[in-house]
Amino acid sequence: MEKRDYLIILYDLYGELLNDKQQQYFEEYYFNNLSLGEISENLNISRNAVHKSLQSIEEKLQFYEEKLKLYKKSKIIYDIIEKESSQEIKRVLKEMILEDEIYR
Repeated sequence: MEKRDYLIILYDLYGELLNDKQQQYFEEYYFNNLSLGEISENLNISRNAVHKSLQSIEEKLQFYEEKLKLYKKSKIIYDIIEKESSQEIKRVLKEMILEDEIYR
């Protein structure tokens, strides 16, 4: 999995733990595909400040995953579901963990 995809998944899981400004920087860069220069211009801050903020955000997301392991646990459950033969059990379990559409 690419780092970008992994960070987006972590953001889906832990983004609410970031403050509003951190969420804005992350979303502008990863979802709106703005460059560091574009973000800095739009927010009237230095390009370096945007870069450092994004690095800090990435570190926080990875820290949250190291401590809480929500992605790892969800991946394990998803892998078990894929091996399950009962279609009804598969359907119910997928509905439970796919609410955020992380694995679709």
